[in-house]
Amino acid sequence: MNKSTPKKSGSTSLGREKPIRANQKDAPKKEITARDKRKYIDFKIKVKKGDPLPSFNEDAIRLNKYLSNAGVCSRREADVLIQTGVVAVNGKIISELGYKIKPGDIVQYDGETINAETKRYVLLNKPKGFITTMDDPRGRKTVMTLVSKACRERVYPVGRLDRETTGLLLFTNDGDMAKKLTHPRYQARKIYHVELHKPVNKEDLEKLVNGVDLEDGRTKADKAEFVEEGNNREVGVELHSGKNRIVRRLFEALGYNVLRLDRVQFAGLTKKDLPRGMFRHLTEQEVAFLKMTK
Repeated sequence: MNKSTPKKSGSTSLGREKPIRANQKDAPKKEITARDKRKYIDFKIKVKKGDPLPSFNEDAIRLNKYLSNAGVCSRREADVLIQTGVVAVNGKIISELGYKIKPGDIVQYDGETINAETKRYVLLNKPKGFITTMDDPRGRKTVMTLVSKACRERVYPVGRLDRETTGLLLFTNDGDMAKKLTHPRYQARKIYHVELHKPVNKEDLEKLVNGVDLEDGRTKADKAEFVEEGNNREVGVELHSGKNRIVRRLFEALGYNVLRLDRVQFAGLTKKDLPRGMFRHLTEQEVAFLKMTK
């Protein structure tokens, strides 16, 4: 029996040569091209010379957001104050946008220390005769007088109701929440009880849902139905548009005069157990619901 011929070093069972790897020390070094360099520098954080390194503290927040949360002004207005040089952090004037502060930092505006306020959420059942504004140079009654004793913090109305419209109006010092509820993408649902000067045709209710052409574009309601146990002059309208006086303008475009307009629901909040002219604070569950809703 012939003995099998021993395999050559580096050969395989199929008779092919295995590749022989050169010693890494002896191998010539690969030239690094510009493309290779980009692979290594793309992830680097771009920081201009003289700028502070970015903070990775999860508790750090932007200075403009801190001022907004404290009720001083809006974020956009805070940017203007920062650039003006009237805001200081730990005794040092800060004029750069995007600056972040950490827990424990002392923030001062115009020489006075600012404390981030507790977030407040106040729901008002607005009566007639009050305008939705912080103050009025003509001396008219504003909704702020109705919630002046609701809390120590300064709160702002979320959206608006015109002078003759009644119903739900939310106030808060939570700038992020207010922005979310008024942004078209959020589509906060509003339900109105409308009383007209004459009976409403079913065809006109269908027109509301299909869309009505107004001077600022075509607008439609999500729902439009007769009010249960009401007459044919009372209609319930659900929509999410934030346009000014939108319900009144929709009906006026169809030839109706609005005698009474009452907002009975806003972003899932209702008037239950809330008399006209009175306010209440939202529960923790209600606040959590508003924050979770996308």
